[in-house]
Amino acid sequence: MTAHGAPRAGDGRLQIAANKRALFKFAVLEKFEAGLELLGTEVKSLRDRAVAFGDSYAQFRGNQLYLVKLNIAPYEPASWANHEPERPRRLLMHRRELDRLSGQLRQKGHALIPAVLYFRKGWAKVELALVTRRTGSDKRRAIRDRETRRDLDRARKSRGRD
Repeated sequence: MTAHGAPRAGDGRLQIAANKRALFKFAVLEKFEAGLELLGTEVKSLRDRAVAFGDSYAQFRGNQLYLVKLNIAPYEPASWANHEPERPRRLLMHRRELDRLSGQLRQKGHALIPAVLYFRKGWAKVELALVTRRTGSDKRRAIRDRETRRDLDRARKSRGRD
């Protein structure tokens, strides 16, 4: 546990938020890590976990990758020096990764969405997921698999108590 009460992952990540609804709607093909170019008030809001994914996605503008429609709430104590809540934020990745991603995004049906926001060693990072849309049957299968796993976990837990 940290001072803010949030659990740290084994790799030193302090999770801010996860985009669970989007990961249910889409099938993940590949995941990438990127840094975020943020203003000071945005970092303070992230530390307060004042973020909403909504319909956010990553998009190329020229040869730069931007995170669009991610809502980071204004930091209340900042008053006049606050940031725009849904401004596009530049993602920081190596050129080779960006070139590879741009080729994959050109394929029909592929999108790049934020999966998890976290701090690692004090730096704000985002885990991006290269996704395709799931069909209704895929969603039903995911629900069935999740319920099966939950039932198995319950059975294992109750067997251990006897």
